[in-house]
Amino acid sequence: MGAVKSKLANACPARCGCCGLLRSDSYDLKDLPRPPRLDTSNNVISGTRQGVLAVQGIDFCIETNGENHHTNKFNLMSKDVDRCLVIRRGQAFKLDILLNRPYDASRDAVSFIFYVSDVEKRGPSGDTSAAVPMLEKGSETLGAWNAVYDGQMDSHLMVAVTAAADCIVAAWRIDVDTRLNGGESLSYTHPLPIYVLFNPWCLNDSVYMPGHSHREEYVQEDGGLMYRGVYNVIKPMPWYYAQYEKDILECALYLVREIGKVKGRARGDPIRTVRALSAAVNVQDDSGVLFGNWATELSEYSGGTHPLKWVGSLSILQKYYEKKKPVKYAQCWVYAGVLTTICRALGIPCRPVTGYDAAHDSQGSLTIDIIKDEEGNTLEEFTRDSVWNYHVWNEVWMDRPDLGTEYSGWQAIDSTPQETSEDVFRCGPASLRAVRDGELQRPYDASYVFAQVNADKVLWKYSGEIQPLKLLARDTVSIGQNISTKAIGRMEREDITDLYKYPERTREERDTMEKALRKSESIFARYYLNDAFNDVVFEFELRDDIKIGQDFNVVLHIKNRSTINEHQVKGVLRVDTVTYTGVTGDGVKRQDFEMVMAPAAKEKITLPVTFSDYFKKIVDQASFNIACLATIVDRNFDYFAQDDFRVRNPDIKISYDGKPISRQEFLVTVKLENPLPIPLKSGKFYIQGPGLDKQLKIELSENVAPGALASVQFKLTPPWAGRHQISAKFSSKELHDVDGFLSLMVSPPDTNGIPLIDANETREI
Repeated sequence: MGAVKSKLANACPARCGCCGLLRSDSYDLKDLPRPPRLDTSNNVISGTRQGVLAVQGIDFCIETNGENHHTNKFNLMSKDVDRCLVIRRGQAFKLDILLNRPYDASRDAVSFIFYVSDVEKRGPSGDTSAAVPMLEKGSETLGAWNAVYDGQMDSHLMVAVTAAADCIVAAWRIDVDTRLNGGESLSYTHPLPIYVLFNPWCLNDSVYMPGHSHREEYVQEDGGLMYRGVYNVIKPMPWYYAQYEKDILECALYLVREIGKVKGRARGDPIRTVRALSAAVNVQDDSGVLFGNWATELSEYSGGTHPLKWVGSLSILQKYYEKKKPVKYAQCWVYAGVLTTICRALGIPCRPVTGYDAAHDSQGSLTIDIIKDEEGNTLEEFTRDSVWNYHVWNEVWMDRPDLGTEYSGWQAIDSTPQETSEDVFRCGPASLRAVRDGELQRPYDASYVFAQVNADKVLWKYSGEIQPLKLLARDTVSIGQNISTKAIGRMEREDITDLYKYPERTREERDTMEKALRKSESIFARYYLNDAFNDVVFEFELRDDIKIGQDFNVVLHIKNRSTINEHQVKGVLRVDTVTYTGVTGDGVKRQDFEMVMAPAAKEKITLPVTFSDYFKKIVDQASFNIACLATIVDRNFDYFAQDDFRVRNPDIKISYDGKPISRQEFLVTVKLENPLPIPLKSGKFYIQGPGLDKQLKIELSENVAPGALASVQFKLTPPWAGRHQISAKFSSKELHDVDGFLSLMVSPPDTNGIPLIDANETREI
């Protein structure tokens, strides 16, 4: 008994948070509540007389199970009343069962009936229910449902229960059936459900992920970074995933069940689950979470929140779960952030991924065909394909038994509605191994992902209805650059391009592309440029450190590499605003040129662009397209080149007083310097941080003069010790898309404020 008592002393809290029972090691025998006198006609007798065993209550051992299953941060486990147990399948969890008398193995039989809470009633063992008799240690079945006797003290029976490693991920109800051998029986139904999640810690779970740091980053971390900008000016952006907060897990399960329409055993299959979720996050033909909007005018976002103002998933998913109606508005990084939250809440390892110069291949040709007119304008009416400055999607980690073990690991999924696969938009899971090797017939949507990161860009010139399209150039290297995700354990970028494709210009990369192209039916994809003219070369010179508010120059260098021939060159150099989805906006400035290039001559054309030239024409994220369309007149050879350029927004600086301690308030200050030569009007900060149950909005009381600081303060109370993240955004009539973040370590109360590691890690955006 002493050994049992020692084990129980570390198993459960002093008082159960879900039923109020005293922990078995925290009382003397005289403190035990005597069960009420029950009707003996129901075969239950009072006191200690040996009638049928009756369950008085169940202690879920919240603290012990939460720590062992890495679920202690979930709101369901930590709320003040009606705390529910959240555990992971394939791993034992403890139950402390209070009985009306001590359990006697020689005459008592105990069974546990688990059934999915959204079914009307329990049924025979199957996909949605499991009848689990309590067994002695050593009798359990690996990978299946098990309930094992784990000791007892007086009228407290300890049981170690394991949910099958492939069971349905859902809220489960629990009944405890007790029976006298050869006699009558009773059944006890617990009023609260047990939430069962996928388990990346379990070798038998199909989402098992080796490596503690990997699981910590891709399952447990509730804050992180996504990346936006352009390929040569990469912009990190903080995001609060908030998978532990109120309503988030319940919302994730609702999306799988009601919006994704995943039924029966498929709810335990991560492949089926993430494919359904890639559709459930958008509103394409269903009542999904987010309504997309890519308008260029701010007035077109009325009735909702502009995508640039979201700082995390919390407000989005709580609002959606409350109303069960789509939330306005989203663009690709918002879809990816919300999908990361949902997957991590369910226990599926997930990370957001950004690809630069990401292709949208609408024709399935594996080429991106862009048609230009004589002035270098993109002819939108003829061009269905597009190249986005960047695109954010997701990766999830899982086995692929449908494809073979070599295709397991990271899988791409995408919830941003671009293409139609089946009757609604869903994309993936596509094995990264299949994408890299050009195995485009492997499910699901590998060809779409392949084109997104590895298509060839083909530029055509349109000269009129009776003229054939003229091939300007074929670009085999620019699509799918700098594929990025947050590094493990660091607020830094990790380049994962090599997971998607072989290095550009290598034999392996071209072989893979040609293997994929041979399966294409597109005429464009089979058209290759046989001859080229290389005497005259053009090269842009662009600075990558221009901040918004500053003037800048676009410089075009032209060189005649021939030492014997002169060439007549004419063309246009232009700067246009562009959305991140590749849609060209207003022209900012252009300059026509014409010259005769002597042998070995060099020329430089400089196009100055002032703040007043571009300020009122900037669209969503301060990006520009720099383009040159030139003709070598004497050879009738056309040349086209373009590049992306972005002016940098300022950084929000975040600081705090003292050393943060869990469950204790501390003061935070955020500051922003106005970089523009004009005042900032109607400024607002949007804050997300530890202890905030919703996004905090702080409005400035006055305008911010040029060069002046906007500063606000607020207080936070972190709910637990460990790493946390504070994220901030700023928006005004004149300045948008400004971010800042700070990663900090919060100490537990008993360390006197000594941080666990050096805190106050801040990063520039």
